[in-house]
Amino acid sequence: MNRHSQQPEWQKIPWHDPDFSRRMLAEHLSQMHDLASRRFDTIDEHVQWIHHKCLNAQPARILDLGCGPGFYTSRLTALGHTCTGMDFSPASIAYAQESDPVSRYILGDVVKLPYEGEPDLMMMIYGELNAFLPADARQIIQKAHTALQTGGKLLLEVSTHAALYRAGHNPASWHTAEKGLFADEPYLCLTESRYDLDRVIDWMYVYLMNSGEMRQYITIHQAYTDDEYRDLLAMFRRIQFFPSLTGSAEVGDFLIIVAEK
Repeated sequence: MNRHSQQPEWQKIPWHDPDFSRRMLAEHLSQMHDLASRRFDTIDEHVQWIHHKCLNAQPARILDLGCGPGFYTSRLTALGHTCTGMDFSPASIAYAQESDPVSRYILGDVVKLPYEGEPDLMMMIYGELNAFLPADARQIIQKAHTALQTGGKLLLEVSTHAALYRAGHNPASWHTAEKGLFADEPYLCLTESRYDLDRVIDWMYVYLMNSGEMRQYITIHQAYTDDEYRDLLAMFRRIQFFPSLTGSAEVGDFLIIVAEK
């Protein structure tokens, strides 16, 4: 038994916690990095690709799973689409609804909530699918297939197997912050990673400098080969792979899958 398996206090990152959600929203809104959401100029390019490549510039009903603060849905709504966003983070959903009152936003777990309205396009981007356990990922995809109208499309931006393999072999690292994602007070964060059974496991030790409290978090991301992605989507009649959401052929950490029902 390794030392990590002896730590009962490890917890998943509490995306749904109001305080954590509030701090995460600040990271989404930052234009200094792409760690939570992409910067807005990149999102603008992505939305144009989705509008033209997936939707042929025709009005469509869209369901965005893991929509965050609604950066994609609000832009797609402005292009004439009817959008619904779904996310686990209360701060992100509140921000999305306030800044985009035309679209509909739903707070909840995308694994458990029903997908309604027979959308023309369902989307889950920025590697969100890889953050779910394989059984939950299959459930999301099965529910999407059931909900989509005939001819509808599921758009996935997923992590490549190579990218997650590299991430799982990153050396341990640490950083300090006066305040940030993990606390509203100064803290030190040490991160360790491991690649095991096609999963990237990250352990984060967060030491709060004022209170002396130690918090410990774990995240797991599942890696899939291209053939394994095809297997996940086997119920769809047509599956296409693209290198990016901008049309660029440059190989990156993500790939795009468009599956048609």
